[in-house]
Amino acid sequence: MLTAVEASTDAGARVARDPVSIVRAVEEPLEAELVAVLASSLAFGNVATILSKVADARARLGAPIVVACAHPADVRRRLAGFKHRLYRGEDVAALLIGAARVQRRAGALGAAFAEHLRVASLQEALARWVDDLRGAGGLDRLRGPGARHLLPDPRVGGSSKRLLLLLRWMVRPRGETDVGHWSHLVPTSRLLIPLDTHLFKLSKNLGLTSRASPSWRAAEEVTAALAALDPGDPVRFDFPLCHLGMAQGCPSRRDDERCEGCKVRPLCVHWQPARSK
Repeated sequence: MLTAVEASTDAGARVARDPVSIVRAVEEPLEAELVAVLASSLAFGNVATILSKVADARARLGAPIVVACAHPADVRRRLAGFKHRLYRGEDVAALLIGAARVQRRAGALGAAFAEHLRVASLQEALARWVDDLRGAGGLDRLRGPGARHLLPDPRVGGSSKRLLLLLRWMVRPRGETDVGHWSHLVPTSRLLIPLDTHLFKLSKNLGLTSRASPSWRAAEEVTAALAALDPGDPVRFDFPLCHLGMAQGCPSRRDDERCEGCKVRPLCVHWQPARSK
């Protein structure tokens, strides 16, 4: 049934209203890495606002990020006054400066991550990669909730949704949704599903996790369940299921009106026949 949901998703139309569209429009791989870090890190809140804020940050830089970040002081000056929810211009400047420095040191951000993944679990590899970026740009020395939230530490156990979203974009081969610049570096079988609010609620309703809140453990449970359908690429269902959850306004209970026409209703725990005692 999930493959039917995937097949019926108008990926082209959905991608146009998704932050991944920003990354797909960038052809040069090193620039695409930095744009992906920016777009995924700012993917917090209303999608239209996210798209607008990413465009604003890039316009302020006045040049491709790879070029602009050769002059860190200028990046900080140009992003002064930028704001998106918790994030300030100095937070975003530190993020981009750190990402660009790690990129230059390793040859590519994907190569830096893959090197960590070669010797560690996904959670620890991603945490070490975050440590690299935070330290290289000084994000770890900034105070305030935005600096902590912009690149979260996966070791804490949160869902790390935006970081896992970045991995999905960059690792899954380029197709209707993703970009695939890191597909030669990281196997898709190692990916974990990025659990946002919509997908977490839908996953609970489908019985893919019993966790009370989106967390790393919940993402592991959902991914393990989806791996039964495609062990080599379990996160292939992330995009169609996430957009189904958004379009359906998936409730946490049986709701005749809101559940009308839902393609996965036969699988929903709230629509299962009552068991006899």
